[in-house]
Amino acid sequence: MTSVAIYARVSSARQKKDQTIGSQTAALRAHAATSHLELPEEWVFEDEGHSGATLVRPALERLRDLVAQVGVDVVLCYAPDRLARKFAYQALLIEEFARAGTRVEFVRGPRGDSPEDQLMVQFQGMFAEYEKAQLMERYRRGKTYRARSGSVNVLGGAPFGYRYLRKTPECGATYEIVESEAMLVVELFRRYTDNRPPSRT
Repeated sequence: MTSVAIYARVSSARQKKDQTIGSQTAALRAHAATSHLELPEEWVFEDEGHSGATLVRPALERLRDLVAQVGVDVVLCYAPDRLARKFAYQALLIEEFARAGTRVEFVRGPRGDSPEDQLMVQFQGMFAEYEKAQLMERYRRGKTYRARSGSVNVLGGAPFGYRYLRKTPECGATYEIVESEAMLVVELFRRYTDNRPPSRT
């Protein structure tokens, strides 16, 4: 019987909370069973909370080691962007697996090795990469806008000397001075200004 290893990945905390990786793995198991592929339990690889924009992922590294050392007939993945967000990484992994005699199949995506299928993988990889770039740009613009409008949320935490107060229905997020820390800030600033070398102007 043809052997198969399955790989699932989610990156965001929200995806983890919604158990998206569980649904991916269930779909992959069902596909393997329908296709009469032999799936050893230890050949189920899941990367929770790891970005597809990098190849440094614990489960992916174990999968790559397995393919290189043991040999696997098929690596089954839900979609090309679950394997990697960047097309270059998708191509690298597919080629690496192919050199080891392993083919990559997607539940949602191209199924074969024809030129048309490979072209579809390329298109899907480029679209996934473009979508990621768009999300990052929207996040950057939103963060810049909030900073310019005086929002404190963009700092991700209170500076030393302040306590972060969460947003409430009555008012937005703000900072409250922590007197004990503020005294240290004042003292450090005083020492800095007292010890500054004289200006050469």
